[in-house]
Amino acid sequence: MVTPETIRTPLFVPADRPDRFAKAAVSGADAVILDLEDAVADDRKDAARAALRSDFTDLPVLVRINAAGTPWHEEDLAALCGLNPSAVILPKAEDPASVSAVIAALGGATPVIALIETGLGLARCRAIAALPGLCRLAFGSIDYCADLGCAHLREVLLPVRSELVLASRLTGIAAPLDGVTARLDDLLETYEDAVHARALGLTGKLCIHPAQIPEARRAFLPSEAEIDWARRVLASGDGAVSVDGVMVDAPVRLRAKSILAQVAPA
Repeated sequence: MVTPETIRTPLFVPADRPDRFAKAAVSGADAVILDLEDAVADDRKDAARAALRSDFTDLPVLVRINAAGTPWHEEDLAALCGLNPSAVILPKAEDPASVSAVIAALGGATPVIALIETGLGLARCRAIAALPGLCRLAFGSIDYCADLGCAHLREVLLPVRSELVLASRLTGIAAPLDGVTARLDDLLETYEDAVHARALGLTGKLCIHPAQIPEARRAFLPSEAEIDWARRVLASGDGAVSVDGVMVDAPVRLRAKSILAQVAPA
């Protein structure tokens, strides 16, 4: 069963395009994000809220609302009443008090995913991750680069992704979701971005086009070689032994168990 904590490849859909909801659900994504924020023009916000629904699929349905302090935020929260989404994504998460207010407005029953998209959000991400009702962090890398005026390059953003992983680990929540790959004409870039994110400890990636789903999923699932290695490690017995010329002990076995634990949900 996919939960907000185990989602790997959620797909954004503009909430004012209900004709695309069912298509997104059969795209191979493991969750659908109905977007009230960036994908919806200002004059379409009301129509997007009116179109919200979650009965078109058995997959988790998430809703990205507009950020606190925007003209649409309060109405977005009100529109969620009775919808029962699997989680709510809060963009521009910067202030723990504002995030707590959203959690409280949802009655504490709907998990919140905080989208870290600014320098201030990054500086406070550990406090945000520690909030009761906050289930996961996600990285809004494009907005983050716009906020700091930095290049959208893997080496530039490596410390940011690592901090989100560390904040999640320190507070005991699920590992973060990585941001989108904006380029759509080169799916190899989606795959390589996801491989890089997985290597740093992130466990999923936000997707903006159905064609990105197979590449992101492929990157986050263990390869056949990894699965074979993990099985041989666990079959090697206890204590310190050698597998493929490399010493295996308790920490290595934990890694092997983690790899095999990912196979069943696949």
